[in-house]
Amino acid sequence: MRDTREAVLLIHGLWMNAFAMSYLAHVLRGADFSPESLRYRSMRGTLPEHIEAMARRVASLRAGVVHVVAHSLGGLVALRYLQGAPDARIGRCVVLGAPLSGAQIARSLAQRRAGRMLLGASTAVLCADFDTRIDARACVGSIAGSRPFGLGCLVSNLAGPNDGVISVEETMLPALADHLVLPVSHSGMLISPRVARQVVAFLRHGRFER
Repeated sequence: MRDTREAVLLIHGLWMNAFAMSYLAHVLRGADFSPESLRYRSMRGTLPEHIEAMARRVASLRAGVVHVVAHSLGGLVALRYLQGAPDARIGRCVVLGAPLSGAQIARSLAQRRAGRMLLGASTAVLCADFDTRIDARACVGSIAGSRPFGLGCLVSNLAGPNDGVISVEETMLPALADHLVLPVSHSGMLISPRVARQVVAFLRHGRFER
Protein backbone atom coordinates (compact mmCIF):
# COMPACT_ATOMS: atom_id res chain seq x y z
CA MET A 1 0.00 0.00 0.00
CA ARG A 2 1.39 3.40 -1.00
CA ASP A 3 2.01 5.96 1.79
CA THR A 4 -0.27 8.98 1.31
CA ARG A 5 2.33 11.30 2.86
CA GLU A 6 5.17 12.74 0.80
CA ALA A 7 8.45 11.04 1.67
CA VAL A 8 11.71 12.88 2.29
CA LEU A 9 14.93 10.97 1.78
CA LEU A 10 17.60 12.31 4.16
CA ILE A 11 21.23 11.91 3.07
CA HIS A 12 24.03 12.54 5.57
CA GLY A 13 27.45 13.94 4.78
CA LEU A 14 31.06 12.81 5.15
CA TRP A 15 32.11 11.16 8.46
CA MET A 16 28.45 11.01 9.54
CA ASN A 17 25.62 8.52 9.61
CA ALA A 18 21.83 8.59 9.47
CA PHE A 19 21.64 9.70 13.12
CA ALA A 20 23.06 13.11 12.12
CA MET A 21 19.79 13.83 10.31
CA SER A 22 17.59 12.94 13.31
CA TYR A 23 16.54 16.49 14.17
CA LEU A 24 15.50 17.23 10.61
CA ALA A 25 13.62 13.93 10.53
CA HIS A 26 11.76 14.96 13.69
CA VAL A 27 10.76 18.33 12.25
CA LEU A 28 9.72 16.84 8.91
CA ARG A 29 7.60 14.22 10.63
CA GLY A 30 5.84 16.97 12.55
CA ALA A 31 5.22 18.78 9.26
CA ASP A 32 3.39 15.68 7.96
CA PHE A 33 6.18 14.36 5.77
CA SER A 34 7.47 10.80 5.99
CA PRO A 35 11.25 11.04 6.61
CA GLU A 36 13.45 8.18 5.42
CA SER A 37 17.23 7.75 5.58
CA LEU A 38 19.92 6.69 3.15
CA ARG A 39 22.79 4.83 4.74
CA TYR A 40 25.95 4.80 2.68
CA ARG A 41 29.68 4.42 3.33
CA SER A 42 30.92 7.97 2.84
CA MET A 43 34.54 7.05 3.64
CA ARG A 44 34.79 3.83 1.63
CA GLY A 45 32.27 3.80 -1.18
CA THR A 46 32.69 5.49 -4.55
CA LEU A 47 30.34 8.10 -5.97
CA PRO A 48 28.75 5.62 -8.43
CA GLU A 49 28.15 3.25 -5.50
CA HIS A 50 26.50 6.05 -3.51
CA ILE A 51 24.27 6.95 -6.45
CA GLU A 52 23.29 3.32 -6.92
CA ALA A 53 22.47 3.05 -3.20
CA MET A 54 20.31 6.17 -3.46
CA ALA A 55 18.48 4.79 -6.49
CA ARG A 56 17.72 1.55 -4.67
CA ARG A 57 16.51 3.41 -1.58
CA VAL A 58 14.22 5.69 -3.59
CA ALA A 59 12.80 2.70 -5.46
CA SER A 60 12.03 0.98 -2.14
CA LEU A 61 9.82 3.83 -0.92
CA ARG A 62 6.07 3.56 -1.39
CA ALA A 63 5.22 7.25 -1.31
CA GLY A 64 3.75 8.94 -4.37
CA VAL A 65 6.25 11.82 -4.03
CA VAL A 66 9.83 11.54 -2.80
CA HIS A 67 11.71 14.73 -1.86
CA VAL A 68 15.40 14.82 -0.98
CA VAL A 69 17.28 16.69 1.76
CA ALA A 70 21.05 16.19 1.68
CA HIS A 71 23.94 17.57 3.73
CA SER A 72 27.46 18.33 2.46
CA LEU A 73 28.82 15.36 0.48
CA GLY A 74 25.28 13.98 0.43
CA GLY A 75 24.32 17.01 -1.66
CA LEU A 76 26.78 15.94 -4.37
CA VAL A 77 25.34 12.43 -4.31
CA ALA A 78 21.82 13.83 -4.66
CA LEU A 79 22.75 16.23 -7.46
CA ARG A 80 24.54 13.54 -9.47
CA TYR A 81 21.56 11.20 -8.98
CA LEU A 82 19.26 13.90 -10.35
CA GLN A 83 21.54 14.28 -13.38
CA GLY A 84 20.94 10.66 -14.32
CA ALA A 85 17.58 8.99 -14.72
CA PRO A 86 15.88 9.73 -11.39
CA ASP A 87 12.67 8.08 -10.27
CA ALA A 88 9.65 9.88 -11.74
CA ARG A 89 8.32 10.43 -8.21
CA ILE A 90 11.21 12.71 -7.20
CA GLY A 91 9.88 16.06 -6.02
CA ARG A 92 12.02 18.86 -4.60
CA CYS A 93 15.56 18.73 -3.29
CA VAL A 94 17.27 20.84 -0.61
CA VAL A 95 21.03 20.65 -0.18
CA LEU A 96 22.65 21.94 3.00
CA GLY A 97 26.25 23.18 3.04
CA ALA A 98 26.95 21.23 -0.14
CA PRO A 99 30.08 22.13 -2.16
CA LEU A 100 28.23 22.27 -5.47
CA SER A 101 31.02 24.15 -7.22
CA GLY A 102 34.01 22.62 -5.44
CA ALA A 103 35.49 22.35 -1.96
CA GLN A 104 38.68 24.27 -1.18
CA ILE A 105 39.04 22.46 2.14
CA ALA A 106 39.11 19.10 0.36
CA ARG A 107 41.80 20.27 -2.03
CA SER A 108 43.87 21.53 0.89
CA LEU A 109 43.47 18.27 2.81
CA ALA A 110 44.30 16.19 -0.26
CA GLN A 111 47.78 17.73 -0.36
CA ARG A 112 48.63 15.91 2.86
CA ARG A 113 48.71 12.17 3.45
CA ALA A 114 46.77 12.54 6.69
CA GLY A 115 44.21 14.65 4.87
CA ARG A 116 43.71 12.02 2.19
CA MET A 117 43.18 9.46 4.93
CA LEU A 118 40.53 11.71 6.50
CA LEU A 119 38.66 12.07 3.22
CA GLY A 120 38.97 8.41 2.32
CA ALA A 121 37.36 7.31 -0.94
CA SER A 122 35.60 10.67 -1.14
CA THR A 123 38.89 12.47 -1.88
CA ALA A 124 38.41 12.20 -5.64
CA VAL A 125 34.76 13.23 -5.47
CA LEU A 126 35.45 16.37 -3.47
CA CYS A 127 38.58 17.42 -5.35
CA ALA A 128 37.64 16.71 -8.96
CA ASP A 129 35.79 19.10 -11.23
CA PHE A 130 32.13 18.26 -10.70
CA ASP A 131 29.42 18.34 -13.36
CA THR A 132 27.19 21.04 -11.86
CA ARG A 133 24.42 21.03 -14.44
CA ILE A 134 20.88 20.80 -13.08
CA ASP A 135 18.10 19.38 -15.23
CA ALA A 136 15.43 21.99 -15.97
CA ARG A 137 12.83 19.65 -14.50
CA ALA A 138 14.61 19.49 -11.13
CA CYS A 139 13.74 21.91 -8.33
CA VAL A 140 16.82 22.32 -6.14
CA GLY A 141 17.32 24.77 -3.29
CA SER A 142 20.62 25.35 -1.50
CA ILE A 143 21.17 26.59 2.06
CA ALA A 144 24.61 27.90 3.01
CA GLY A 145 25.97 28.77 6.44
CA SER A 146 27.86 31.94 7.34
CA ARG A 147 29.09 31.06 10.84
CA PRO A 148 32.80 30.13 10.39
CA PHE A 149 33.16 27.37 12.95
CA GLY A 150 34.69 24.12 11.72
CA LEU A 151 37.67 22.21 10.38
CA GLY A 152 38.14 24.56 7.45
CA CYS A 153 39.39 27.31 9.72
CA LEU A 154 42.34 25.10 10.69
CA VAL A 155 43.44 23.66 7.35
CA SER A 156 42.48 26.20 4.71
CA ASN A 157 41.91 29.92 4.21
CA LEU A 158 38.30 29.94 3.10
CA ALA A 159 37.48 32.94 0.97
CA GLY A 160 34.53 35.12 1.93
CA PRO A 161 31.62 34.08 4.16
CA ASN A 162 31.69 30.40 5.09
CA ASP A 163 30.28 27.85 7.52
CA GLY A 164 33.69 26.75 8.79
CA VAL A 165 34.00 24.06 6.12
CA ILE A 166 32.35 25.25 2.92
CA SER A 167 32.26 28.81 1.61
CA VAL A 168 28.98 30.41 0.62
CA GLU A 169 30.27 30.80 -2.93
CA GLU A 170 30.86 27.04 -3.17
CA THR A 171 27.18 26.36 -2.48
CA MET A 172 25.93 28.38 -5.46
CA LEU A 173 24.88 27.35 -8.96
CA PRO A 174 23.09 29.47 -11.58
CA ALA A 175 20.37 26.86 -12.13
CA LEU A 176 19.25 26.62 -8.50
CA ALA A 177 15.58 27.34 -7.85
CA ASP A 178 16.59 29.28 -4.72
CA HIS A 179 19.61 29.95 -2.51
CA LEU A 180 19.66 31.10 1.10
CA VAL A 181 22.41 32.05 3.56
CA LEU A 182 21.77 31.59 7.28
CA PRO A 183 24.01 32.29 10.33
CA VAL A 184 24.82 28.64 11.09
CA SER A 185 27.93 26.45 10.97
CA HIS A 186 28.43 23.43 8.76
CA SER A 187 27.37 20.88 11.38
CA GLY A 188 25.17 23.30 13.32
CA MET A 189 22.75 23.61 10.41
CA LEU A 190 21.63 20.04 11.09
CA ILE A 191 20.19 21.02 14.47
CA SER A 192 19.01 24.53 13.60
CA PRO A 193 15.25 25.22 13.93
CA ARG A 194 15.66 28.05 11.44
CA VAL A 195 17.23 25.77 8.84
CA ALA A 196 14.59 23.10 9.45
CA ARG A 197 11.81 25.65 8.95
CA GLN A 198 13.32 26.73 5.65
CA VAL A 199 13.67 23.12 4.50
CA VAL A 200 9.97 22.56 5.13
CA ALA A 201 9.11 25.80 3.30
CA PHE A 202 11.09 24.80 0.22
CA LEU A 203 9.65 21.29 0.11
CA ARG A 204 6.15 22.74 0.26
CA HIS A 205 6.51 25.73 -2.05
CA GLY A 206 9.73 25.39 -4.05
CA ARG A 207 11.24 28.51 -2.48
CA PHE A 208 12.60 29.69 0.86
CA GLU A 209 10.79 32.11 3.17
CA ARG A 210 11.99 35.70 3.27
